[in-house]
Amino acid sequence: MSSGSKHEIVIAGRGGQGILLAGYILGKALVDEGYYVVNSEEYSAETRGGDSKAELIVAKDEEPDLMTVQRADIAAFMYTDQMSKYYKLVGKSATLVLDSTFIKEAPKDAGKVFMAPFTDVAEKQVGNIRAANMVMLGYFAAKTGLVGLDPLINAMKSVTNPNWVEVNAKALKAGYELV
Repeated sequence: MSSGSKHEIVIAGRGGQGILLAGYILGKALVDEGYYVVNSEEYSAETRGGDSKAELIVAKDEEPDLMTVQRADIAAFMYTDQMSKYYKLVGKSATLVLDSTFIKEAPKDAGKVFMAPFTDVAEKQVGNIRAANMVMLGYFAAKTGLVGLDPLINAMKSVTNPNWVEVNAKALKAGYELV
């Protein structure tokens, strides 16, 4: 995947999975790498279990002229219900990154699909299920090539509570090494 062109990205899952934080960290890492980034967020009123979605439009050479994703070329889904709801935003040849802990089957017309058990890895390898979003981000970085592991770790360190830095760094590395 080219790192020099425009990308529309959707990250979605359930409230409590850290979707908005994942989107923010990805956007910050891309800004630090010289990209222009537009990041928008949407979440339901429920703290846990409702819809949670981050949209990013990123471009290396020019400022994005859109505020919301029109046709994502990269999408990461952490839960089946939100994949079903937001898949309509994804283009036919898009790259999908799916949490196989909860999503057992990709949409039949999906483009390039990569599945790994982010939540299981967070629980069993990292030791904290709440770091599944970071496992997904590490995997996302390795599969798309859009951003490297070190920029993600640096962005994460700058925005998360210091008590979470070690766990999140371990989770990012675990996801990156799943590839």
